[in-house]
Amino acid sequence: MPTAIDPRSIRLAPLSREHAEDISTWRYAAPYDTYDMVGATPDELLRPEVGFHAVLADDRLIGFRSFGPDGRVPGWDYDDSALDTGGGLRPELTGQGLGPAVISAGLDHGRALFSPPAFRVTVASFNARALRAVESLGFERVGTFEAARDARDFTVLVRPETG
Repeated sequence: MPTAIDPRSIRLAPLSREHAEDISTWRYAAPYDTYDMVGATPDELLRPEVGFHAVLADDRLIGFRSFGPDGRVPGWDYDDSALDTGGGLRPELTGQGLGPAVISAGLDHGRALFSPPAFRVTVASFNARALRAVESLGFERVGTFEAARDARDFTVLVRPETG
């Protein structure tokens, strides 16, 4: 897959079975392996209540975004004051500066679908790249916690929607 991606070509689309099968195989180098889709089956990713969407550049799958419970990490006291959103890039595309464009496309899509009062993201605290990307988009840190599943530190950030 070519890595030159025009950020203007990035869009979200319904997740297909082919996309779900591909995403369920993605593995990241340590310490980013916390984002591996280990144990996720295509059927689970396709369940509407999970809220997964494909991120495409032209017609190539480059990542995914999710809205709702999938963006929550056990260990934080989440509420309904913001829409949780999460996501990931194809492993070989990480670190290339695509994060802000992918996240922005996801926020635009989430805004159109849900009209939330705010968006919330939960990021592994060691992930300086992701933290920079979301902070560049106006997210502000509201707290940190230790994940219940693996004791890693996570940072919660929120961005109110204006408008």
